[in-house]
Amino acid sequence: MEFHMKENSFVTDLEFGQLEVSGNAEYGFRPYQLLVSSIAVCSGGVLRKVLTKKRISYNDIKITADVTRNEAGANEVTDIHLHFLISGSDANDEKIAKALEVTTKNCPIVQSVKDSIRITETFEQV
Repeated sequence: MEFHMKENSFVTDLEFGQLEVSGNAEYGFRPYQLLVSSIAVCSGGVLRKVLTKKRISYNDIKITADVTRNEAGANEVTDIHLHFLISGSDANDEKIAKALEVTTKNCPIVQSVKDSIRITETFEQV
């Protein structure tokens, strides 16, 4: 990836389109937003694959991410809690919990940050 500096941001061109990143939300996506999005969406994508592989049906997955940052330090992300809302599943909670364990172990982004950011996950079936 190659990033080019603009007046208030950095820009890169990717397969899907242009990504503009800035510490100021008026000029682009903020770095911490991209970090949290990467963790949440990677987890969601892996969960979708795990559920499909285990032949667990579902209609939709919604993910909420609660972020804690250390304001006393460099405002770094210290904790991310992901909550999965799974609708239309035919599985019991035990099967979903096992699928989520497999998801955590197989999400490359979660594994990349696991020693520096505490990631917790919960789910509910709706």
